[in-house]
This record gives sequence, structure tokens and C-alpha cells, in this order.
Amino acid sequence: MTDHDRPWRGVLVATALPLNDDLSVNLDRYAEHCSWLIDNGCDGVVPNGSLGEYQVLTPEERARVVETAVAAVGGERVMPGVAAYGSAEARRWAEQAAGAGCRAVMLLPPNAYRADERSVLAHYAEVARAGLPVVAYNNPVDTKVDLVPELLARLHGEGHIHAVKEFSGDVRRAYRIAELAPGLDLLAGADDVLLELAVAGARGWVAGYPNALPRSCVDLWRAATSGDLENALPLYRQLHPLLRWDSRVEFVQAIKLSMDVAGRYGGPCRPPRTPLLPEQDAAVRAATEKALAAGLA
Repeated sequence: MTDHDRPWRGVLVATALPLNDDLSVNLDRYAEHCSWLIDNGCDGVVPNGSLGEYQVLTPEERARVVETAVAAVGGERVMPGVAAYGSAEARRWAEQAAGAGCRAVMLLPPNAYRADERSVLAHYAEVARAGLPVVAYNNPVDTKVDLVPELLARLHGEGHIHAVKEFSGDVRRAYRIAELAPGLDLLAGADDVLLELAVAGARGWVAGYPNALPRSCVDLWRAATSGDLENALPLYRQLHPLLRWDSRVEFVQAIKLSMDVAGRYGGPCRPPRTPLLPEQDAAVRAATEKALAAGLA
């Protein structure tokens, strides 16, 4: 595979989805946001991830979000999340992505119950039949299914996955994954371990905070992956009070608030997500304003 065949490399932004005051989806704002991210140095977008609130979209909205992103930035830059309770449904979302012109998809393991290894393998095998390369998404915090390095190696060895978005927070896994599955691309999945995973050889970052601060996040990625710790480490320290919100339950609300503070449109979330508590709101605002004052916009 050439880099051209690996559209998951680089900084791919798990896009926040702009909702109007009545909580309807604003596709025009979403198209503008995708274009703005690319214009600011990001390599691609990931619609319909957790940050895109895919669980509370209607099927029609979910399809339109993918089509809007493709129309805005081109299918080669769009890697939609295709998670669903059923394998057949997830495969249909992968087929929809292929039909829209996307070149890869991102897939959680079965997340309706604590699936065993056989179920996980069957799930990825089914979605891979749609014909697009699949990037696994390991989020044991939210899904209760842990794609441990041994299981990832098996999924990769059987041809079901080409990369993994690693959100366990355990940076030690990077080395074990590289040993067991050297051809599997590691993608940083949590913003607050980005530097550690970049140093450990990550080839991509499925990122949250570039929604608000794309340029400084891209600068951080480039410095970290080129081994330029002299520039990466101070920038990481400056951004970390924000990046750590990506690993908290309220990450969607926090990132949307940071977007608002940074002069973008973040806007509201759909229930059951509720607005941040006053102290959380104040903490996100203060950290965002500090980053803006430091010139990180």
C-alpha cells in the first residue's frame, strides 16, 4: 500500500456537527467547517464519529453528513464512522460511504453488548466485505470491548483491518502492536496522549481539538512525528489543558464550547448530552482563552 492508499495517515479531524438552536443539523455550516479544517492544514475529516453525535442522528441525517463532507473536501479526505449495533447495518453504512466516494471507514467493535473475540472477528469480517479499508476504533472505555494488541494482530492478519484508532490511553500498547502486527498503522485516538503515541510511531491522529484550534494542533503533530521535541513539547504543554477534555465524558460539549470561544460555531448538542456544569464551562473557557492569548488559534 502506498500513502495514497492510506487516507487515514496525518491529522484527521473527528468533526463536531453544527446543530441549529432547534437541534436540526446545519449542513451548510458543516460543509464550511470541513473546508476550513483542510484549509488550516488538516489532512482529512471523520464524520459520524462519537464527536459527530452519530448515535442521535436519523439514518437520513447520517447519510447526508457523509455526502456533505465529500462534496466539501473530496472523498479521499473523508473517513466516516460506520458503527452500528448490527454488523449488517454497519456494512450498509460502509457501502454508503463507498458509494459517496470515500476511501476508508472507521469501525468500532460490536458495542451493544460485551462481545467475545469470535463476535468481534465476525463483525469486522462482515464490514470489510463492503470493499473499503477498515480502520478499527478501540474505545474500551465506552464500548466495554477491548481490542487488545493480540486481537488487533489477528484482525489485521485476517485482512479485516488496516489501521487502529487507539483510545485506550495505554501508550505502552503502541510497542506491543508494532511487534505483533508491524503492518498495522497506529493512529492516536485520544488527544491527550498524542505526543507519546507520535513518538512511539503513530502514523495518524483521529483528533478532536483541531475543531477549535487546527493550526496549532497540526503544528504539534508535525513536530511530534518528525522528532522535533524542542518545539513539540512546549506546544503540547500549552495545549494539554484542552486536549485532556477529549478523554472526558463531556468531550463533545467541551470541544463545541472551545469552538464558540475561538470564534467558530460550536453550538448545542442533542440530548441526552446536557450542557456543561458551570465549573466545567468556566474551566473550558479559561483554558481556551489562555490558548488564544498565547497565539494558538
